[in-house]
Amino acid sequence: MEKTSEIIFDKLVYSCSFEMYRGHEEFIPDHFLGYQLSGETHAFHDKGKTVIKENTVVLVRKNQLIRTVKHPSKNKKYQFLSITLDQETLRQYAAEYKMMPSERFPDNERLFFESDEFFSGYFTSLLPYIDKTKTATSRLAVLKVKEAIELILQANPDFKNLLFDFSEPHKIDLKEFMNKNFKFNVPVETFARLTGRSLSGFKRDFNKAFNMTPKQWLKEKRLEEAYYQIRHRNKKPSDIYLELGFENLSHFYYSFKQKFGLTTSKV
Repeated sequence: MEKTSEIIFDKLVYSCSFEMYRGHEEFIPDHFLGYQLSGETHAFHDKGKTVIKENTVVLVRKNQLIRTVKHPSKNKKYQFLSITLDQETLRQYAAEYKMMPSERFPDNERLFFESDEFFSGYFTSLLPYIDKTKTATSRLAVLKVKEAIELILQANPDFKNLLFDFSEPHKIDLKEFMNKNFKFNVPVETFARLTGRSLSGFKRDFNKAFNMTPKQWLKEKRLEEAYYQIRHRNKKPSDIYLELGFENLSHFYYSFKQKFGLTTSKV
């Protein structure tokens, strides 16, 4: 399987694949603007599934967990181009143009844009860096990020409430968050950050909420979900173990039998 994910310069990432490819869980620390050049990206997150179709521009929020499956089209390879809207450049832009959020940006807002001549022209201007016909200086990289910010605000000025909100994640309901995100195989430190807690605070609150450690609870919760998927939805272990946060199939089989006292074929 041939696939690439290449950082062209420090804020521009080009992803390419010739076959369907399941990506790993990713913590998104910064907003980024992405363009689906060809194929489709199926993104799984705590609110469900989002399909990014060919020739679509999408703004992806910071501070969230995402798992992706990359689907090439019938006649083309999979290609996705993204540029990171890093906090330093956003802060500089906000200070220069006196940008401040006026209200909280809604959590359920769809962050897609029509690929008009402005957006298509912008991403076309990035292609020479992928083809290596141009080399970007750090100064030019900052300018390209600022250009992306301008296009987003031109498309919808209310996006200032998202881009220029520099507050840290607030302390949220831990039980609700974990029951939505337990399938993501990420470090406990990431869960702590996303719930607005220090690592020690997260572990303390977790023990109060679930009466066990995060590691113990995650294993139990994933195995219970696996049992449900196999018994009631006729899923094969090989189809679900990665989606449920297990790193390899043999470890999944061992853990399943250890918990339930029987193999998956006997469920």
